Amino acid sequence: MAETSQSPSQPEQADQPVADARAERHVARLAKRIGAFAGSHGGSAEGQIAYVGEVGTRILLVGSDGTWGDLVAPSYEIAERAVEASGIARQDSFDGEMAAKVRTGPYEWKRMAGIQVGGSPNT
Repeated sequence: MAETSQSPSQPEQADQPVADARAERHVARLAKRIGAFAGSHGGSAEGQIAYVGEVGTRILLVGSDGTWGDLVAPSYEIAERAVEASGIARQDSFDGEMAAKVRTGPYEWKRMAGIQVGGSPNT
């Protein structure tokens, strides 16, 4: 009876479909959340993708009503695919034109600028 040996690459190949399926689920979930954000904030949104290191990639979203939010994808590739699948407009950078669309409310003023302009630091 002849013995067959497995090459070291065979276990990796077996794991590849699992990794691909996991990535597809991440893409689908993120695209659904991006679409829900756009639908809840004026029907459309713009997104900008930024690598943030080992933790992943940030997808910054700005709705057509000026509301902003963000999501974190496990990789840049997954973020790109999710934004593409969602159908929103993708911006290369968070420049002045995109920033001008962001509308901040009382929460942001209290939490981010309140201390500097005399607001209470813990409200």
